Amino acid sequence: MNRPLPAEIPDAPGAYMFRDRHGRVTYVGKAKSLRKRVLNYFGKDLPPRTRAMVEASDRVEWIMVENEVAALFLEFSLIKEHRPRFNIRLKDDKSYPYLAITRSDRWPQARVLRGAKKKGVQYFGPFAHAYAIRNTLDLLLKSLPIRTCSDTVFRRHEIKGRPCIEYEIERCSAPCVGYVDPEVYAGYVDNLAQVLSGSAEDLIERIENRMREASGGLEYERAARLRDQAQDVRRAVARQEVVTDRPEDFDLIATDGTELETSVQVLKIRNGRIVGRLGSILDRVEDVTAPQVIATVLRDLYDESSPPPPLVLVEELPPDDEPWAEVLSQRRGRRVTIRSPQRGPKRRLLETAQTNASEALMRHRLKRQSDHNARSRDLRSLQTALSLPEPPLRIEAYDISTIQGRHTVGSMVVLEDGLPKRSDYRRFRIRTVTGQDDFSSMEEVIRRRFNAYLADLKLPVAERGKFSYPPSLVLIDGGPGQVGRAVEVLTKLELDLPVAGLAKRMEEVYVPGQADPIVIPRDQPALHLLQRVRDEAHRFALMYHRQLRGKRMIDSILDEVEGIGPIRKKALVRTFGSVKKIREASLARLSEVVPQGVAENLYDTLHGRP
Repeated sequence: MNRPLPAEIPDAPGAYMFRDRHGRVTYVGKAKSLRKRVLNYFGKDLPPRTRAMVEASDRVEWIMVENEVAALFLEFSLIKEHRPRFNIRLKDDKSYPYLAITRSDRWPQARVLRGAKKKGVQYFGPFAHAYAIRNTLDLLLKSLPIRTCSDTVFRRHEIKGRPCIEYEIERCSAPCVGYVDPEVYAGYVDNLAQVLSGSAEDLIERIENRMREASGGLEYERAARLRDQAQDVRRAVARQEVVTDRPEDFDLIATDGTELETSVQVLKIRNGRIVGRLGSILDRVEDVTAPQVIATVLRDLYDESSPPPPLVLVEELPPDDEPWAEVLSQRRGRRVTIRSPQRGPKRRLLETAQTNASEALMRHRLKRQSDHNARSRDLRSLQTALSLPEPPLRIEAYDISTIQGRHTVGSMVVLEDGLPKRSDYRRFRIRTVTGQDDFSSMEEVIRRRFNAYLADLKLPVAERGKFSYPPSLVLIDGGPGQVGRAVEVLTKLELDLPVAGLAKRMEEVYVPGQADPIVIPRDQPALHLLQRVRDEAHRFALMYHRQLRGKRMIDSILDEVEGIGPIRKKALVRTFGSVKKIREASLARLSEVVPQGVAENLYDTLHGRP
């Protein structure tokens, strides 16, 4: 796309939109100065995903506003309207139910709702399971009998002039036939909202006062019913976990993720109790930092139907140049503070939320791996995307790991039927390449692996090893250069195997004989499968590289200590595993592995003593 002239772009706050040649919005952003921000997209040193976004766009447009806060609101509304493919969004997770009160109805009802939030509805939660809502509601309806029926059922009984069975079992006050005054019913609704917000003490006290009055008036049956109602409210409130000593209101936002996905966990604390939890997985289609991820969550989490509390706790504060506290204060109508606690009970709560985020991300990835139907769908999707002759039942992925050409290693990971086959994983210490040359290193790895395959084929079937089974797809972590080297090796070995390369630059897929990359839509199972196996190859290579670096550090330090030879060095490595662990060990612990005099020499060397 053509770079706009600086004079054309206003030096003012606003939002900007990139559009493709079909006019579709590909990205929306906001800026304190539109001129500075937009011109940054036409520089030389752009992150790969940002460059991919610019290259996919045909033109850029902008809208000026009065200030930065207005720019943030405009960005939110444009993202909500256009849903650009290069913007990350906190999506509504349809698996999380809310308990909702339809405040806009003449006779509000309590019901379980999922999905997008509606105007005129007050939401509580989200809850982990729908049955948790229904159990809580069952306890509260005996004391606060508001309707739970649909509008259709309500109108049917309104016409009949006869209430339903919910009234007979004392779980509804029958507004459909006018058995309750609107003011009394409104009180039931307000009290229910108060309890669901974590504040039930006033309601319990009122019920107990009525119970004592009934008992004093010798209305023992009514007093017993009121006693049971107070107990039901207490049990409903007891389901909300108490996490603070004081009745505080705040939200905790924690994240954990990779370059491609981020797990978000939100804990809603009201009056010191957890009244809601939200978990979501963000698809990171932008090059963003951790503070920018937090800003995205703040942007999408709170709106008119779900305003923020007075305090929001995050692991990292949003970018300094974005007035999020002011934006959230406007959405709440009162002051909102954003903090990142560094110590104390709130820090411990945030660490718990971070642990939940890590576990949720792990479960998300494991669920995709363990679901057979999903795996079959992934393989069929990949077959279609790459035009393979058959589903790739065995995928071998290769990656190279090095730092400035030292300790260069390669990895090979295997997926069979969409699941990792760790017994077939292999790692390669690069032998023929000096310096940093990923292309030649990849060539060596492919040659060694498939030479082993050809050697296995010459053996009797009973004597063949694990490499005698050829892959359905060879996946290279890299672009056309690495793919080309792999194809050259396979051609020389007279092997005809499908090869593809997955580049980190916006996850483009390169295949031999095709100049342009294949861009698989981000919501396709094929891309998730390729990302998973590529990430596994990268993890495995990086782990081996770290082991070699750690061994080199241990060798270099232990070689300086008098009395430590190969056998004692091996014993220390086997016992402690790293220089850090050896340095942390006490002199007595070291002397359990090596003689006392050698342990003293080692301890002095590690702690800088002469």
